[in-house]
Amino acid sequence: MDKIKVAHVTFDMAIGGTEQVIKQLVLNSDHELFEHIVICIDGKIGAIGEQLIESGIAVKSLSRQPKLDFNMVGQLRRLIKDEQVKILHCHQYTPFFYGYMAGFMTAASIIFTEHGRFYPDVYRYKRLLVNPLMAVSCKAITAISQATKLALAQYEFMPKSRIELIYNGIKSLDVDEQCSKKLAVELGLKPDDKVLGTVSRLDPIKNHKLLIESFFEISREDSSVKLLIVGDGPLRNDIESQIERLGLQEKVIMTGYQNNPAPYMAIMDIFLLPSFSEGTSMTLLEVMSLGIPSIVSNVGGNTEVITHGENGLVFESDNLSACVDCISSLIYDDELMKTLSNGAVEIFGSKFEVSNMVTSFESLYK
Repeated sequence: MDKIKVAHVTFDMAIGGTEQVIKQLVLNSDHELFEHIVICIDGKIGAIGEQLIESGIAVKSLSRQPKLDFNMVGQLRRLIKDEQVKILHCHQYTPFFYGYMAGFMTAASIIFTEHGRFYPDVYRYKRLLVNPLMAVSCKAITAISQATKLALAQYEFMPKSRIELIYNGIKSLDVDEQCSKKLAVELGLKPDDKVLGTVSRLDPIKNHKLLIESFFEISREDSSVKLLIVGDGPLRNDIESQIERLGLQEKVIMTGYQNNPAPYMAIMDIFLLPSFSEGTSMTLLEVMSLGIPSIVSNVGGNTEVITHGENGLVFESDNLSACVDCISSLIYDDELMKTLSNGAVEIFGSKFEVSNMVTSFESLYK
């Protein structure tokens, strides 16, 4: 039996949630039934793409030009035919648009997956004529959260009945305890310190401003509380200035970008995700697999991953006092910490383990 060749079309394979989803899907699918290739349309492969190449997965790079690039359509179409692609799995809207144009009237079946939305979301009325047609004539549309599904229907004019919900999934993280203890010492943390933490790109949508303001309120009452920020991005200077302005230099640790953030996650007692918008955060799933309770804003897929009082706490987005109250109610309550930790592991295993996602997509491919 010939393998089903699946081509994943995306912007690039740098570090990010969409890229992690593609990586998990490609590496954990049944390689006796499926052969995967990845096509990056923005001219670069990226760190995760390099990892896939090392694992024997073909990753190809095309160079999309500004505005509408009809040459890109031709390049993609040739690839589809040369590689004898059966499934063209397009991740996010722009790759879907080019993939749809390139795959039209070929042997490839087209699938579109929406991985998240911009904040604030806006109507794009020029898509009113195009998107319903694309939605009806492609083979399948999937969204990574119920909130994302509703946004596709509301803002992209795609029929809700055509959109299938498939949650992101990952392999459970396996972190060496001694490695994390050594790392904690290297970071200057003491055994009795209570560590709040986050892992994300330093971008406005992640709302680090609220995170640091909340930590400031907590730290005024307890000098043993520390904040660990893992990641880099365009807001780094602004975040460092806010930390200095509030006199938190001795209490906040900024590690910059880490290729393997898992040992840093394992140090955290509580994970914080105060974003303005989220799809289904891969990092949130990773800390759940480690049994770390999370405190998240009530946006996007956060409330579909975190059930208040079961595997974490949920607060009103951009509400400082609500965020502070959640941290205060959890950080000193050992029984609640234990309950939420156990809940995190249980819900992760039943809903967000990688096999759940892979099985759903493999069924769709077949």
